[in-house]
Amino acid sequence: MPQKILLVDDRDDNLFSLETILEADGYQFVKANSGRQALKILLTEFDFALILMDVKMPNLNGFETAALIYEREKLKHIPIIFITANNYGEENVFKGYRSGAVDYIFKPINPELLRAKVSVFIDLYKKNHQLLAQEEKLRAINKSLENEIKERKNSEEKINELNKKLLANIESLEAANKELDRFAFMASHDMQEPLRKIRTFSDLLSIKHKDQLDDDAQSKIKIIQKAAERMQGLIKDILTFSKVSNETQPFVKTDLGNLVNEVIDELDSAVREKAASIDLSPLPSIPVNPVLMKSLFLNLIGNAIKYSKPDVPPQIKIYCDNIDTDKKTGHTRYYRIFIKDNGIGFDQKYAEQIFDMFKRLHVHTEYEGTGIGLALCKQIMEKHNGYINAVSTENEGATFIISLPAKEEEEVKPALQNVLN
Repeated sequence: MPQKILLVDDRDDNLFSLETILEADGYQFVKANSGRQALKILLTEFDFALILMDVKMPNLNGFETAALIYEREKLKHIPIIFITANNYGEENVFKGYRSGAVDYIFKPINPELLRAKVSVFIDLYKKNHQLLAQEEKLRAINKSLENEIKERKNSEEKINELNKKLLANIESLEAANKELDRFAFMASHDMQEPLRKIRTFSDLLSIKHKDQLDDDAQSKIKIIQKAAERMQGLIKDILTFSKVSNETQPFVKTDLGNLVNEVIDELDSAVREKAASIDLSPLPSIPVNPVLMKSLFLNLIGNAIKYSKPDVPPQIKIYCDNIDTDKKTGHTRYYRIFIKDNGIGFDQKYAEQIFDMFKRLHVHTEYEGTGIGLALCKQIMEKHNGYINAVSTENEGATFIISLPAKEEEEVKPALQNVLN
């Protein structure tokens, strides 16, 4: 934008002369023929870089006009150069400076001198405006920083408050979980005694009064016995699930191959009954809780035998590979153990749901079970900082995959303590 200069002189030829000398420098001019007209212009326009004003004017001379101009706060920044044909002496020159003048130019005007002086004040005006703009920018930045700091403090306070609430909720949930585990354990334990009586007296009734009961009564007693047996299995599994939550036995380095062989021996009657074949490849020795891991393999291998196809002997393969090997050291970070069968399988869309508590894909009359076994396996894997998943197709068998971290024993013990604490 061209800089604005206010030219004040009571003679039009003088105004024209000033404009002619300075127009080559690209300034914008506003002209006034008197001090009063100049004051009137300055009522609405404040953005002048410079005022060139004649001293000798009728009514209001230059000194008087300058004094009135500088009474207004908004106009005090505008420099005034007086133009005069007379040398009034030092006293009058001082009077001009006192009224606000920054310089004098004497007539006849030297064009080069005028242009040079005007150029100096225009440059000062530009620099002042740049400084003001920079100052305004800095103020805006400071304001923005103040707002950001304030927002961050507010956010930190909110985060701290949310963290406190979260910690309180975690403590509340942990307390509720412990209470729930205690309740489940106590409830399951207390239910066993009346359940034993139901089974005992139904057995006595069936045997002692067999001749006095007709076929319909005998059938109903068998239903009671079967329901009591299933209830006892359910209680046993709930107690096992509760015990896993409170298990504190430390991890010890265990040969998983030997552990699986122990499980196969315990399942010998089921293996013989179904004519199952189990192909066991070498498994690693890693730090685990052997009690929990034995329970996991009992469930997975037992399921592979149980959910076999009718009249098709179960074929079970158990093998291991290592995954996520550190490229620098060559150390294995995880071992992945597969339990693969040729049984009835399931739709892959249920692959996550089967690990939920009490989730069953088949009615208990078709395949016995409580729906707790796989949920127990998931909990055991969480205790070991590992995970379990399954891959299957209906009528084409299922593969259960457990992934265990391959850590040294001393590294695993603290991790277990952190989980338990």
